Amino acid sequence: MTETSAPAVTVRPLRAEDHDAWLPLWRGYQAFYRVTIPDATSLVTWRRLLDPAEPVDGAVAVADGGCIGLVHFIRHRSCWTVGDYCYLQDLFVNPDARGRGVGRLLIEHVYAAATAAGCSRVYWLTHETNREAMLLYDRIAERSGFVQYRKALAAPA
Repeated sequence: MTETSAPAVTVRPLRAEDHDAWLPLWRGYQAFYRVTIPDATSLVTWRRLLDPAEPVDGAVAVADGGCIGLVHFIRHRSCWTVGDYCYLQDLFVNPDARGRGVGRLLIEHVYAAATAAGCSRVYWLTHETNREAMLLYDRIAERSGFVQYRKALAAPA
């Protein structure tokens, strides 16, 4: 996997030793969206992110000796193309590190990883109130025009 960098910021795939730096970023992401993901689910997520058999991947942005951002992405089949799609599910940059192009570097890392995996599309969602991030997204991708609908389901017994 290629590494993407800008002055003083490097984006690289997650490593097992990153857990203690990843966890506060993951919790910061949850706080931003005002959700709480159970610790057990976060542990399963972490294990999936490191498992090469899973279609889930993650990367961190590193600067000044620490992790300042994260991205998680998932490859999946599509009925519309032969190549898989890549869903950029989670993107978070520590508030102290914003404005340095870190979000863009993380997205570009996903673009490179998806291209290397033969994916035909990268896509993501953001909340309609996330206007600051949308300024970036509008420059580096196109809006699909689709509206998301969803229904939470009970876990199987």
